[in-house]
Amino acid sequence: MQAVILAGGKGTRLKPYTTVLPKPLMPIGDYPILEVLLRQLKYFGVTDITMAVGHLKELIQAFFSDGSNWDLNIKYSFENKPLGTAAPLKLISELDDDFLVMNGDVLTDLDFKEFFEYHKSSGALCSIAMYKKPVKIDLGVLDVDNKNKLIGYTEKPTLNYNVSMGVYAFSKKVIEYIPNDQYFDFPELMLKLMEMGQNVQCYPFNGYWLDIGRPDDYDIAIEQFNNNIDKFIRN
Repeated sequence: MQAVILAGGKGTRLKPYTTVLPKPLMPIGDYPILEVLLRQLKYFGVTDITMAVGHLKELIQAFFSDGSNWDLNIKYSFENKPLGTAAPLKLISELDDDFLVMNGDVLTDLDFKEFFEYHKSSGALCSIAMYKKPVKIDLGVLDVDNKNKLIGYTEKPTLNYNVSMGVYAFSKKVIEYIPNDQYFDFPELMLKLMEMGQNVQCYPFNGYWLDIGRPDDYDIAIEQFNNNIDKFIRN
C-alpha cells in the first residue's frame, strides 16, 4: 500500500508551539505525532510513503530521512507556495492506482488496511473516513416558525455530526479533477466530484479519533496516548 501524508501546513491554531516545530513533529508521549502515524501505517501494510511538505520541511526531512529506521520507503514532495490540501497530490508523479491520503496530525486507532479494502471494493473514486462527532451547544437552542413564534426550546443540546477524519483513499483518476498550480482544498474537490456525478463513499468509524488542531486538543491527545499506548503503537 502507498500513503500520502499532508505535512505542509503552518499549524497556526497551535501557536506558539508551531513557531519552532512543524505540527507533525509535536510530541505525544515519547513520539512525534507523525511517527505514531508512520508506525500504524507500517503495521497495516503500507510500504511506500510520500510526505507533502512545506512549512519547516527541513526539520521533517531531518527527522524521518528516507524512512529506513521504520522499514519504510519515504519520499518528499515540496510545495513552493501554499497549495491547500488537495492540490499537492498533483505534484506527486508516482502514484499507485489506489492510495491513502491523510493529515499528518491525526490520532486514531483506525484499521487503515480495512479502510483501504473498503475503498477498493466500493469502486469509488474517493472514500472518506467518517466519524460521528458530538458537539455540545452551551446555549438554549430556539426553534421558531416562519413568523418567529417559538415552537421549541432545547437547553444546551448535544448535536451529532458526521465529520471527515482527514483520512482518505483515492483512485489515481482523481488527479484529473485537481487544477494545476492552484490552491485547492479537499472540500472543493469533493464538491467537484459530486457535481460531476462521481462515486464518493464514506466509511463509518466508531473507534478513537482526534484532530490535533488546537491546544486543548493537543492536551487531550497527550493524555489519551499515554493512557492507551498499546491502542496506538502496535508491534
